[in-house]
Amino acid sequence: MDGGAGAHYSARTAEEVFRDFRGRRAGMIKALTNDVEKFYQLCDPEKENLCLYGYPNETWEVTLPAEEVPPEIPEPALGINFARDGMNEKDWLALVAVHSDSWLLAVAFYFAARFGFDKEARRRLFSMINNLPTIFEVVTGAAKKQTKEKAPNSTSKSNKPSAKMPSRPESHSKATKVSATPKDDDDDSGEDYGEEEEERDNTLCGSCGTNDGKDEFWICCDSCERWYHGKCVKITPARAEHIKHYKCPDCSNKRARA
Repeated sequence: MDGGAGAHYSARTAEEVFRDFRGRRAGMIKALTNDVEKFYQLCDPEKENLCLYGYPNETWEVTLPAEEVPPEIPEPALGINFARDGMNEKDWLALVAVHSDSWLLAVAFYFAARFGFDKEARRRLFSMINNLPTIFEVVTGAAKKQTKEKAPNSTSKSNKPSAKMPSRPESHSKATKVSATPKDDDDDSGEDYGEEEEERDNTLCGSCGTNDGKDEFWICCDSCERWYHGKCVKITPARAEHIKHYKCPDCSNKRARA
């Protein structure tokens, strides 16, 4: 498992451990969302104890646990494949997501202990982790629901810019570029602006599950109304200008299967 922790023992700061956490998390989210059909097939109940691993390079793998005892890093939940055919698929995916969240925390704080983090470094690490939605929240849609409750309908086809999300101005049929819109000098509504910042921070990419790159290009799916980094769905600003009705890969695949 080339993407394992062995090559990342050079990490010495909370920020470096968080990058490791975020990469592993992104890989596991892909397995349980965009790559869910492939993941489902790999978790054959007829096989031995299988684990879902997330790696720092944002990839994932379903494989047998490490043979060494004790393992190099904490191991994920064993036998995730055994319950695949014994329960509703959504419930099974949610259960795997819960165990994946637990494993990510175990790995992160294993590194914190291994590198001798003090109280402040541990607090900083947990704070960064806690600012991201859990894998369970992403997989079950809870993160999307929370974002919608806090954010206005920024996917509207109206040419009016969003009043709540200054980082998402006018849309080209929902193909919207994120710009670092500064706060107006004559705007004294500090409280409202703080809410805008929070809402913008809570907007998650439907592909990687993060809100990184707020100043990068984003695009919204006209079908499921989820936002995506342009780079995650391979859409450039120039190409988006000519898209009248954008469908994300997930919605396109659903239509193809139908």
